[in-house]
Amino acid sequence: MTPVSRTRALLPIAILAFGYLTSPLPAQGPAVPLTVEKIFAHGPLVGHLPEDITWSPDGKHLSYLDGGELVDLDPGSGKPHVMISRSKITSIEGAAVASEQDRDHRIRYGMAAYQWAPDSRHLLFDSNGRLWMYDLHNGTGVEIASTGQASGNDPKFSPNGENISFIRNHSLAVVRLKDPGAPPTIAVPSPNETILNGEVDWVYEEELDVRSNYFWSPDSKGIAFLQMNESDVPVYPLTDWIPTHANVVSQRYPQPGDPNPSVRIGVVGAQGGKVAWIKLPIKPGQDYIARFGWADRKTVWAEVVTRDHKHRTLHFADLSNNGAAHQVLDLTDEKFLDENYNVDVQQGTIVLTNWSDGHNHIYLYSYDRNDPSATPAKLEKQLTTGDFEVAEVYSVDPGHKLVYYASNEGNVQQQQVWQVSFTGERKQLSSGPGNHQANFSPNNGSFADKYSSRLDPPTLQLCRTSGKCDTFWSTHALDPYSLHAPEQLEVKAHDGTTLYATLLLPAAAKDPASVPLIVNPYGGPGPQEVADKWADALLFDELLAEHGFAVLHADNRGTGMRGRAFAQAAYQNFGPIQLEDQLTVVDAALAQYPQLDPKRLGWWGWSWGGTFTLYALSHSDRFRAGVSVAPVTDWRNYDSVYTERYMGLPTDFASGYKDFSVVNSAANLKGHLLIAQGTGDDNVHFENTVQYIQKLIEAGIPYDLQIYPRKTHSIAGPDVRTHLYKRILAHFEQYLMPPATSGAGK
Repeated sequence: MTPVSRTRALLPIAILAFGYLTSPLPAQGPAVPLTVEKIFAHGPLVGHLPEDITWSPDGKHLSYLDGGELVDLDPGSGKPHVMISRSKITSIEGAAVASEQDRDHRIRYGMAAYQWAPDSRHLLFDSNGRLWMYDLHNGTGVEIASTGQASGNDPKFSPNGENISFIRNHSLAVVRLKDPGAPPTIAVPSPNETILNGEVDWVYEEELDVRSNYFWSPDSKGIAFLQMNESDVPVYPLTDWIPTHANVVSQRYPQPGDPNPSVRIGVVGAQGGKVAWIKLPIKPGQDYIARFGWADRKTVWAEVVTRDHKHRTLHFADLSNNGAAHQVLDLTDEKFLDENYNVDVQQGTIVLTNWSDGHNHIYLYSYDRNDPSATPAKLEKQLTTGDFEVAEVYSVDPGHKLVYYASNEGNVQQQQVWQVSFTGERKQLSSGPGNHQANFSPNNGSFADKYSSRLDPPTLQLCRTSGKCDTFWSTHALDPYSLHAPEQLEVKAHDGTTLYATLLLPAAAKDPASVPLIVNPYGGPGPQEVADKWADALLFDELLAEHGFAVLHADNRGTGMRGRAFAQAAYQNFGPIQLEDQLTVVDAALAQYPQLDPKRLGWWGWSWGGTFTLYALSHSDRFRAGVSVAPVTDWRNYDSVYTERYMGLPTDFASGYKDFSVVNSAANLKGHLLIAQGTGDDNVHFENTVQYIQKLIEAGIPYDLQIYPRKTHSIAGPDVRTHLYKRILAHFEQYLMPPATSGAGK
């Protein structure tokens, strides 16, 4: 499951919370009512935001895709113009078709459709595996290679711009641009489908947030790559039942206690040849190489995380010394480490984040540039301190001794962009309440700022670090609608911890016990729902409110962005403490708002939130109806990296795997259940739903089931999203809206 900036796992695709403003957004004329079709049937109601916002290496262009066109924004004037027209891009790329899974992966894992060449005069387009080089000077595009795969091909330029590398058939391939028409060189061939050379497998991509497993040396003479041996990793069959003869795609997927991929780092010349292997102290099939790269042209660094997620070590390997690696840094935690594994290593400095002081903060280390592996890294300074979380480090500038990052300093529900010097002096760069996400220019003098708040959809600005910002994209698509801000709640958990929540109420409902309440949490590790940030799910909340329902979102202990102790409440506790907190917030809302009906309570969630729905309905008799989308029903079914981080090995925590897996409490289910899932879900496998249904059948409990053929964990697409949300609305209209005539859940 994946953290948010890194979009991380068991992520709820359409479940976030909203709040802060105290009056409706202004509308032009009478407010237009929302419908499921208006929200989902024609793409996002707020419109499609520009995609692949990218700076050219020389910092003179900020480009993005908008409506099929490549737009260039002049950083000096802030004025946009069309760099490549829609018709030209279409003529170059053609009509390459990607599978449902490939489309999902490109979106979910942020795979770019294009990238700049090092000379800032050419662009490389990746059209579902077909690679095109576009010359900005003469406006022509030439196909240079086909990777044979529509996602995960990871094309990139060598630093000198003379080569393009990519993944093909699990092998690392290189094209020399000086030899047009020549076939690619397979620099590191794979002997079979279980050996991945430079390719990122599913579990590393999903749970460790790895986006590339190979990197060019600074002098463009070599490539460091991760080899993954998946031969011992069990296979899960992803079945497509649409064709007359069903198809099966075999996915390597390690579950708790299974062998993990065996990994090692190799270094090979730009055109192939003998591989030099780095000698790291790692347990094969157990530990992880979460990050690696080049410290200089002859030194490779690697970050190793142990299988129990309690040890994180950094190593330097001198290629002139037979690839022997030396540990220079060691971080530990008694429960589990924060899952932000990013490290910046350059010019004698190491910058990373960890939560050793109770919050996720930035630490600066130094090493000997002349002999990086000679001595342990030296802690120079903890650059940030305080009761806040660093969410992401955007850029490190050793020359000017500055780090650029995002944090929730000053307001736990907001995010601002900051700068901190190597001496620890902080400066806020963004302005205005809400959530800011930055994309910095190569020289860090400017940044693109994606800004939103609970009731304000994203606006894109070009900002200078000196303070001036100019908007270059915004939307008025919601002007006809009157969106209402939810009430904000602060509730004390049983241990005194403050819990934040939002409650959206129907506008005119005031009579006692006149409003049914739907609880809609995520609840699992990582994401923070109650944040001053736009999410399209606001619109479905608003629709539910227009239909007379109240909607409650709360962040229980065990969720993210509240510090180590808050997050580690989920350690070997996947249900009891989370439900306790949610019920505490429900009771507080019922006490404060008498229009809520305590006998008409519902619950719905997606992914971990879907699991939470099943846990709540089988561990409480207070809920009349629930909707569970793509749930994990047995934690032995989910992947090893995520599950073991919080639960440990099944052999060491058998009681927890039993008690926290909702398949074992299915016979206690109360209320009317709708369970929905895509059959092509490669994250939470469809077996979870099948196994849970079997237990319901054995217990004689009726249920409603909605499956979506071929669809993945996100159940994406206007047609299926419309269908799914209509089903959710209808389920609550049928089972929750009618006044209660007897006990809840009956």
